[in-house]
Amino acid sequence: MHADTLIAISAFIVLAMGTGHLLLTFLTDRMDPRDPALSARMKEVAPHLSGRLTMWNTHIGFNASHSYGPMIFGAIYAWLALAHPSFLMQSDFLLALGAVVFAAYIFLAIRYWFWAPLTGLSISAAFYVVGIALTRLQF
Repeated sequence: MHADTLIAISAFIVLAMGTGHLLLTFLTDRMDPRDPALSARMKEVAPHLSGRLTMWNTHIGFNASHSYGPMIFGAIYAWLALAHPSFLMQSDFLLALGAVVFAAYIFLAIRYWFWAPLTGLSISAAFYVVGIALTRLQF
């Protein structure tokens, strides 16, 4: 398999994870607290930041914006891998940036999240690292 294909697969996994998170946020109750009383209280309480907000709105906004990062990362790296593979594969900066993004997300997954994002990110990162390794073997 070609290095650009591996990196594109990696990017599509991240894009799918971000999209799934966004859909879970808006179309399901999977991101809601298990305690209905806590949900109700979150809809009443404002953070110190602004009296116009509620903790519920910040919760929804955080989850939505949290989805956008992986979606943008995945879309850009998939596009680069498929439409401009030589540019991506020859850019030490972009390849290193992608590796840093994966390292940061994996750190967060280990420290703060649960098994599903860690599994998806680990699989995606493995495709990415193998893609970079193949790139270095080709050049």
